[in-house]
Amino acid sequence: VQLQASGGGLVQAGGSLRLSCAASGLTFSNYHMGWFRQAPGKEREFVGIITWSSDNTYYADSVKGRFTISRDNAKNTVYLQMNTLKPEDTAVYYCAARLRGTGYNYGNKRAYSYWGQGTQVTVSS
Repeated sequence: VQLQASGGGLVQAGGSLRLSCAASGLTFSNYHMGWFRQAPGKEREFVGIITWSSDNTYYADSVKGRFTISRDNAKNTVYLQMNTLKPEDTAVYYCAARLRGTGYNYGNKRAYSYWGQGTQVTVSS
C-alpha cells in the first residue's frame, strides 16, 4: 500500500494550496481518508476526514471553514483544499487511510492503517 501526498509548498498568509494524496495497493472505497499535520516540536494533529462515500466530512476547529476535503474514488485520490492560510498552518501534512467500520473517533491516529510520507506546507506572514 502506498499513499503519495503532494502539492505542498511555500505560500503567503491569506493564500491557498491544494494537497493531493494518491493511493495504491488498497481498495480505496473501503477506507475513510484523513489528513493530519505536524508542526516542528508538536504532536501530529487531526485536520479532517472524509468518509468512504464522501457523504460526510469532519474538521478540526482550527481549520473549519477554511479547509475542504474531497475525494475521487475513481482516481483513488483524496484532496485537501486549504484557503485563507495562516502562518500557524505551517506543518508537514500527512494523509492517512482508515478502514470503514473502525469507529468514530476520527482523531485517533492509531485507528489509521496506512500513512503517506507527508508534504511540507509553509505559510509566510
